[in-house]
Amino acid sequence: MSLGGIGNLDYTVVLCSRMADTRAFYRDIMGFQIEHDQENWVSFRVGASLLSLRPRGPWPVCDDGPLPPGSAAVQLAFRVSLEAVDRCHEELLAKGITILREPTDLARWRHRTLFFRDPEDNIIEIYAEF
Repeated sequence: MSLGGIGNLDYTVVLCSRMADTRAFYRDIMGFQIEHDQENWVSFRVGASLLSLRPRGPWPVCDDGPLPPGSAAVQLAFRVSLEAVDRCHEELLAKGITILREPTDLARWRHRTLFFRDPEDNIIEIYAEF
């Protein structure tokens, strides 16, 4: 444990240039349930954590600054059961999502992975341990 007892990641905030599209992606494509919804902030419940979205730009604490188009700011990894990786792939294809890498076994990591992007160009990984 470090920094005074941090032992848990409670929430993650994705900074958005395309807030409406990204909100729709996590709600409609990923199927996450909205827990809190405002014009400039939306939070989705993902297990014990929250995945929140807010517009990129000036914020009371700082200014996020520009992000070059096509650049990922973060990679989000979502763990599922081994059987679910291929089902997720099929569902994403049916929803018209461009896949960066189809389900692949990464023996070194003991993971089966699937990669794609959200509307903000962030890398999304769905993986299972084997």
